[in-house]
Amino acid sequence: MPAVSKGDGMRGLAVFISDIRNCKSKEAEIKRINKELANIRSKFKGDKALDGYSKKKYVCKLLFIFLLGHDIDFGHMEAVNLLSSNKYTEKQIGYLFISVLVNSNSELIRLINNAIKNDLSSRNPTFMCLALHCIANVGSREMAEAFASEIPRILVAGDTMDSVKQSAALCLLRLYKTSPDLVLMGEWTSRVVHLLNDQHMGVVTAAISLITCLSQKNPDEFKTCVSLAVSRLSRIVSSASTDLQDYTYYFVPAPWLSCKLLRLLQCYPPPEDGAVKGRLVECLETILNKAQEPPKSKKVQHSNAKNAILFEAISLIIHYDSEPNLLVRACNQLGQFLQHRETNLRYLALESMCTLASSEFSHEAVKTHIETVINALKTERDVSVRQRAADLLYAMCDRSNAKQIVAEMLSYLETADYSIREEMVLKVAILAEKYAVDYSWYVDTILNLIRIAGDYVSEEVWYRVIQIVINRDDVQGYAAKTVFEALQAPACHENMVKVGGYILGEFGNLIAGDPRSSPLVQFNLLHSKFHLCSVPTRALLLSAYIKFINLFPETKATIQEVLRCDSQIRNSDVELQQRAVEYLKLSSIASTDVLATVLEEMPPFPERESSILAKLKKKKGPGAVSVPDLEDGKREGGELNGGGERGPDSAAMSASNASTPSPSADLLGIRSAAPMGAAPTSAGSLLVDVFSEAGPAAPSAAVNDDGFLSSAPPSEDPATLLSEADELLNKFVCKNNGVLFENQLLQIGIKSEYRQNLGRMYLFYGNKTSVQFASFSTTVSCPGELQSHILSMQLDLLSDLWFWIGQN
Repeated sequence: MPAVSKGDGMRGLAVFISDIRNCKSKEAEIKRINKELANIRSKFKGDKALDGYSKKKYVCKLLFIFLLGHDIDFGHMEAVNLLSSNKYTEKQIGYLFISVLVNSNSELIRLINNAIKNDLSSRNPTFMCLALHCIANVGSREMAEAFASEIPRILVAGDTMDSVKQSAALCLLRLYKTSPDLVLMGEWTSRVVHLLNDQHMGVVTAAISLITCLSQKNPDEFKTCVSLAVSRLSRIVSSASTDLQDYTYYFVPAPWLSCKLLRLLQCYPPPEDGAVKGRLVECLETILNKAQEPPKSKKVQHSNAKNAILFEAISLIIHYDSEPNLLVRACNQLGQFLQHRETNLRYLALESMCTLASSEFSHEAVKTHIETVINALKTERDVSVRQRAADLLYAMCDRSNAKQIVAEMLSYLETADYSIREEMVLKVAILAEKYAVDYSWYVDTILNLIRIAGDYVSEEVWYRVIQIVINRDDVQGYAAKTVFEALQAPACHENMVKVGGYILGEFGNLIAGDPRSSPLVQFNLLHSKFHLCSVPTRALLLSAYIKFINLFPETKATIQEVLRCDSQIRNSDVELQQRAVEYLKLSSIASTDVLATVLEEMPPFPERESSILAKLKKKKGPGAVSVPDLEDGKREGGELNGGGERGPDSAAMSASNASTPSPSADLLGIRSAAPMGAAPTSAGSLLVDVFSEAGPAAPSAAVNDDGFLSSAPPSEDPATLLSEADELLNKFVCKNNGVLFENQLLQIGIKSEYRQNLGRMYLFYGNKTSVQFASFSTTVSCPGELQSHILSMQLDLLSDLWFWIGQN
């Protein structure tokens, strides 16, 4: 860049800036600026023969005023005129003004593009660099459309100066980031890659930034860069600090270029060529060896440059994950940083070791630093470092050290920073579930977790412990005993009450033999927490009370008295009021058998992946260390991961076992054979007997997205239809009208109404074919147990069934 001569100093600009700085108030500053703007406007309009120096000075003043926060609505044309000047300083100010003030929608953009094209074709390196800098600074799509095809030619041309090549590479990188669809390398790809062999280190540094970005989007097109990058890295690593004198930074040769080369190699898998791979491994070993050498300078810049290369090398080793020796050495090197006095180094070491812990080659080496990491969790002053320590403990945990790590994390939770408590709770819950070999230990851990950090225990955590207890018969008694003891604490968290209410409601009978935990003692303990709880927890406790009536009939009178009090049946919350009224009525009129059926023990939950892991992944912010998958836990933890996603809602406690048929499950006689007296079905009849086991094969049905039956291929077994028809009855729990059955021939609708203990049902039959039905008849069947629940008034019942056969 040419030197600025003494005569190029703009005295008028210096005086104006001095005046602005000396203003005592905002009003004085605005007054001085308005005066100057008026002067500049008059100069631009009145003096047609304004020389380049004056234009440059006034444009500089306008630029300074704009940077102060004031709008500029003139002077753009004068700035464009400066681009045609042959003086460097005038052209520089013109490009600077355009880069800052001219937007991509300006009407002057065509004039600007023409001026830039003239400078790019001038072969003057200084003007070419100014033009390239302007393109990169504006970076608009219009700029990319105009110059995306021209800049690669300049970049790879043999007669282009090194400084211009650097500017061209970085300009092309800017355009590719803003408009990747317009920057097509095509024929230039191989020539751009070979810039890695350029003798000028500045060109290589600029080119590698461009190649790295292009490789991330099109790795196959630029895969030839791997061998060239390894070759260049090898020359830098093996060189002495005096070999690259101009690019040595505090005794470290070309640190920025080294980091960029290592980052480029992370875009690709390990080299397939044995010679290239061996050379790369040698480079990585040399970098690790240099990290052990005593520092050549005590300056912080020296250690920063040295460590930057080291951490990029370790990242590449972790990325390849194929060299056990390098992985172990990298882990040992990071272990030394765990006790370094520099906080940033400790943070980076913990973060890198989290990734190393997931490698089978280095996992054991990471585990050797467990005591150091635990100490960091307890003593670090920076919360971000403590969080990384917790991440590393989570990552290095396995079956051999799970109890120690979980215990340390629980201990730290009592004093942990509030910002990371919820994440810590999720990690403890996942580890306890993943590596539990003793289910009693898992229950103890989760209950202890609720006791220590109850406010941060999400629903997913206590849902999960209930799911696992329900699925494991051998832990149910221990869970009931443990939660009963936990509830006796004077201050008990509401989540503990939820878990206690659910588990005692299901399995309180397993500890009822002990006089200290008799049924009445269990009930009184739960009810003593009732008035302190929120509405959802009270609703769950009410469901636990009705379960108690089924488990312990001797508590019926006490519980009914609680349900009967005004605070329950006249509660302002409609959910609590409804539960109290319904549970009271159910306990009063239902027989023992009906009560046992309705309040049967919850069935096991289906096997699904834990929802706690999904919540933890959602908690992780951008750039955070990813958590290990729970799949290993499924293999190691066995049946412990059998819980499902659905939460143990308080209303679900009243649901009966799905495997037990309820009295109302066969209202339409779908599972029974056709009665002997039914009209025979001819082979040519359009209406087939879909409920008959002996009749011709009917078009079977499948449940569609709306929950209704739709037609299915006729090859399906009619028995499938009968089992699926049960699902349609579920929707009538909450509604009285709807479609009961539908296929290609027939639609059956139902309408019902109920008053107290009496009900009436209407069935509507719709013909979906184009011809009339022949010999159509219906039959009501009341098989087995259902017969005793219906009034023996068959004639009245049949007279209330109205049938409608539509012909459309």
